Amino acid sequence: MPQTSLMMTLQFSSSGTPVNILAKHFLIPGLGRYDHKYSPKLPSKFPKASIFNSHQILNPILHQPPVNQSVAAIVFGDGSESRLYPLTKRRSEGAIPIASNYRLIDAVVSNCINSNINKIYALTQFNSTSLNSHLSRAYSGAGLGKEGFVEVIAAYQSPEDQGWFQGTADAIRRCLWVLEEYPVAEFLVLPGHHLYKMDYQKVIESHRNRKSDITIVASNGITKRDQDPGVGVLKINTENQVMQYSLKSNKEPVNYAVAETLTRCSDSSYSYIPSMGIYLINRATMVNLLNNHFPKAMDFGTEVIRGALSLGMKVEAYLFEGYWEDMRSIEAFYQANMECIKKLNTGYKLVLTYGSLTVEIMLLLHLYTIPRNLPPTIVNDAMITDSVIGDGCILNRCKIKSTVVGMRTKIRDGAIIEDSVIMGSDVYQIEDGRESSIKSTSVPIGIGENTEIRKAIVDKNARIGKNVKIINKDNVEEGDREANGYIISGRIMVVLRSAEIPDHSIL
Repeated sequence: MPQTSLMMTLQFSSSGTPVNILAKHFLIPGLGRYDHKYSPKLPSKFPKASIFNSHQILNPILHQPPVNQSVAAIVFGDGSESRLYPLTKRRSEGAIPIASNYRLIDAVVSNCINSNINKIYALTQFNSTSLNSHLSRAYSGAGLGKEGFVEVIAAYQSPEDQGWFQGTADAIRRCLWVLEEYPVAEFLVLPGHHLYKMDYQKVIESHRNRKSDITIVASNGITKRDQDPGVGVLKINTENQVMQYSLKSNKEPVNYAVAETLTRCSDSSYSYIPSMGIYLINRATMVNLLNNHFPKAMDFGTEVIRGALSLGMKVEAYLFEGYWEDMRSIEAFYQANMECIKKLNTGYKLVLTYGSLTVEIMLLLHLYTIPRNLPPTIVNDAMITDSVIGDGCILNRCKIKSTVVGMRTKIRDGAIIEDSVIMGSDVYQIEDGRESSIKSTSVPIGIGENTEIRKAIVDKNARIGKNVKIINKDNVEEGDREANGYIISGRIMVVLRSAEIPDHSIL
């Protein structure tokens, strides 16, 4: 059964003194989002529950086939090139841990489940072992209904195709024989490494009402993507019809602010907005484009979408106003984790008010993942401020501030950690001097005594010794020290997975 958690910060006043309490509540997955008319029967062991938030649809699509029968999602969990290296050295982008207990792909799959889309295909290829394992273990059917599933389709060879998937369009084309197993009306194509909360039912409703061939979801919220080369840019008219699809480059920057000003001043002008790489496409249109019109196309966005526009197909844009991070850099990943702990009404957080009681609910609500059945975190005389702590940690007499601490993390006496992401460990190491569940080394897994870590990302199973300082002492912007177990990206220290940092090191 997948697991979902609700992170809450309760703020109230007693004698004029504000008090912050961080609590975690586990909820029964698969409840509170389905239309009663079409929702599958859940096992009787699940209690009834109703959970609502400001983004929840109270009136599902009417007079249309139910979404759980008519739409299938295609999720891409990886790519051959990643800007998140070295976090992707041994795993795909979708498998990167985030917010202590989750993987990046959990956000996208959870969006599907919460939008009543219960037929989900995950197409994987590069460094996909951990991602395939995670998906198969986390989403085994609970909350997906009788016919729901998350099916992993790994890259394969056949008599007709002897090589790897050559791109998103090639992958979908080669998997059409599986994707067409169910008589769905539309396919929803999704990147598996983006972080956002979206109700896809609204996209589907817009698509059907406008009788579109293809709908592209575009970010209309506050964004810093002006600096990101390679982002797909949509040129749309005042009716949100896509007129052109192009890739942004450093040589030809798109000034979104100027375009928006022109749009407000003239009804005949156009605006330029970044594509989120999310496509809703009619089943027949998909098959026709991939097999008949563009049988050699490799990339879905730059080739198939452009081709559809050249054929005169009706391609519309759906404007998404909410938080979205596409994890195009180490800095973006770091900031997304920091958003989980900020006391601001931004990012993955929702604020509700009940009289004098203010409740900040992180939008990890209804975010599903593997139930790991780990013991509670043990805190021994530690000082923890504005942080998120995962399951099964052991924190001894340390100071933790503005940090995400992943599962099974062991932090020893005197350690100071600030503004960092500690991904945790896959195993526990027994330190009794006689036996160990893993091979013993001079530096145990975890963070050693009197170690100081500031503005860093520490990948899983790292061994950081005593009296170590990971502080970017020379204020380096970019640095490749992979041979020494770390790199620097955007002044952020990144300690590699399973790296060993000896005692007394200063980085």
